[in-house]
Amino acid sequence: MDAFDRFWQWANKPPESPLTIPAELHQAVMELAPEDRRDRTAVNQAAARISDSER
Repeated sequence: MDAFDRFWQWANKPPESPLTIPAELHQAVMELAPEDRRDRTAVNQAAARISDSER
């Protein structure tokens, strides 16, 4: 499962679900323009920048 799928699985979960995502992933996606949040490539690139900065 890539970052795009992880984010949207979390975003579409029922309110009672205990599913979580890393805060860094949430922040990276939320920094994107709203239309880019639905773009798999843009979301995965934003997530990759997080991974690169942690190295």
